[in-house]
Amino acid sequence: MKRIIIHWTAGGYYPNAAEKNYYHFLIDKDGNVHKGKFSPEANLNCTKGQYAPHTGGGNTGSVGVAMCAMAGFKSIADCGQYPITKPQFEAAMKLCAELALKYSITVNSVNVMTHYEFGIKNPKTSSAGKIDVIYIPPYPWVDKNEVGSFIRSKIKWYMSKVKEV
Repeated sequence: MKRIIIHWTAGGYYPNAAEKNYYHFLIDKDGNVHKGKFSPEANLNCTKGQYAPHTGGGNTGSVGVAMCAMAGFKSIADCGQYPITKPQFEAAMKLCAELALKYSITVNSVNVMTHYEFGIKNPKTSSAGKIDVIYIPPYPWVDKNEVGSFIRSKIKWYMSKVKEV
């Protein structure tokens, strides 16, 4: 695996069967991790119907991690009924740290990014214009253009904790 791409599902707080087809890992509102239908290794060779298609144009070699939240998101002022929770966000960052260590993925803006960042970097893919993740409700002061840096800092912090154990 060469990269981790972080998403929100734009759904409710718990993963449904359809979402499990698209992501390798889904984190519910309480911070519980749910496995998707496919293992990350299925995305090493993306065969139709046999991998998790979480990022248009960026699935090969990518682990898809999604927070189950943000249905009804319209703006920072109106995040809908299912905003990302702090336990959920922190669990997602801890999971990403564990995945980065497991797969020897260097945490930087090339290898660990949000779906939004991937779309910006790859404007000719179907990921262009995606808005996940541009806002983290538990940390409202983080600007949408700084979300990726904030996430990578959190993941690095969790990596230091995981290594200490």
